[in-house]
Amino acid sequence: MSFVISDQVVLSQEPEGPIATYIGAFSDSLSSLGYCRYSIRRQVRLAACFSQWLKRSGVRLLSITSDHAVQYLRYRDRHQRPWPGDAAALRHLVSFLRHEGLMPPEKIALRRLTQVELCTQAYEKYLREARALARATIVNYVPFVRDFLNDRFGNGRVALSRLCAVDVVKFVQRQAPRLQMKRAKLMTTALRSFLNYLRYSGDVTLDLAAAVPVVPNWSMTSIPRGIATDQVHQLLASIDRHTAVGRRDYAILLILARLGLRSGEVASLKLDDIDWNVGRLSVCGKTGQRSDLPISAEVGKAIAAYLKHGRPQSTSRCVFLRAKAPNDGFQGASGVGSIVRHSLLRAGIDAPTMGAHQFRHGLATEMLRQGASLGEIGQLLGHHHPQTTMIYTKVDIKALRTLAMPWPGGVR
Repeated sequence: MSFVISDQVVLSQEPEGPIATYIGAFSDSLSSLGYCRYSIRRQVRLAACFSQWLKRSGVRLLSITSDHAVQYLRYRDRHQRPWPGDAAALRHLVSFLRHEGLMPPEKIALRRLTQVELCTQAYEKYLREARALARATIVNYVPFVRDFLNDRFGNGRVALSRLCAVDVVKFVQRQAPRLQMKRAKLMTTALRSFLNYLRYSGDVTLDLAAAVPVVPNWSMTSIPRGIATDQVHQLLASIDRHTAVGRRDYAILLILARLGLRSGEVASLKLDDIDWNVGRLSVCGKTGQRSDLPISAEVGKAIAAYLKHGRPQSTSRCVFLRAKAPNDGFQGASGVGSIVRHSLLRAGIDAPTMGAHQFRHGLATEMLRQGASLGEIGQLLGHHHPQTTMIYTKVDIKALRTLAMPWPGGVR
C-alpha cells in the first residue's frame, strides 16, 4: 500500500517513528525553498528512513540530536548504497526540526578565550560601535592585530602597558617582506588604528602609532586593468537570455558594466533599493554610505526581465538569487565573481582579469575617453577622495600621446 506525502512523494508505506508526523511539513518547506521534485523525493524518503531508524533505536522526538544523524549515516553506509546528498539532506531535516522547535538548540561547548582573543574582540567592538567602520574594513584589520598580539604575548598574559616602539618595528620588519605591497600597507594601517585605540582607551600613554614604519609606496604605479568596450559587448551578446539563469547573469553583468558597481554592492542589492518611478538605484557602498544612481532604460529593462521571468519565488528581499535551492541571495561578493568568471570562460574572452572589478575600471576609462571629468567619474564610482579617481588619468594613452614632444631627428 502506497502513502502520498504532500502530493509530491509516494512512499511504499506510511512513515513511522518520532518525526513521521512532520515529514509532510518538511516536504512543503523544501518546496518553498525552491528544491526540485527529484531532490524533494530523495530528502523525504531519507527522512522517513531516518524516522524509522530512530523508532527502532528507541529515540524519542525531544531526545533527537545531531549525533543521531551522524550515527544513522554510518548505519546507512553499512547497510545501504550511500547517496552523495545524504549528509546535506539530514542537515536540512535537522535544521527544519530545530526551526519548528521540535529539537533543542545545539549545545556548543564554550571555550575559554585567551587574553589575546579578548583584547582583539574589544578592539573589534570599538571599530564596529564607536567608529562605525564597514564590515570589510574590520575583517581586514582584525587579523593583523591578532597576529601582532600573538607575536608579542603568545598565550600568556597581555600587558598592553609594556608595549614599546621596538615591538612594533620588529613585527613590521618581519611581516612586511612576506606580503604584497598593498597587504603590507594595510597591515601598517591596521596597526596604527589599533595603537591609536590603545591610547584612546588609556592602556598606553605613548604615541606608538608614530613608531609604525612606513611601507615604501609610489603613488599610482600601476594602470587599472579595465575590460575593453568591445569585450563587454561580446560578453553580453554571449549570454543566453532565454533562460532564467541567463536573464539573471545578463542583468548582473550589465549593472557591473554600465553602473560600475562593486561585486559586493550587486550581491547586497535589495528590491526596496529600486525606485522604478524615478528610475534610481540606491547603493550601499563599502563604507556603509548610500548613494543614488540613475538606472538607464537598458539596465532597467534587464532587471525587470529577470524579476518577471527569471527570479524564483522566494521570501528573500535580495534582487538576485541563487539559481540552485535554497533560493536565497548570494552569501557575498564571491557569488557575483563566480558569475563573471564562468561567463568570461564560456564566451572565450581573454579579459585583463577574471574578476568583476575590471568592469568598474573599464567604465571609468571609457568615461574619461568620452570627455567626462574626474569629478563625474568619482561621483559615479562612489569615490570619497579625488586621489582615488586620479589613477584613471594614466589610462588614456592615445590622448597622452598627442601631448608628447617629437623625438629630435625622428625615429630611426
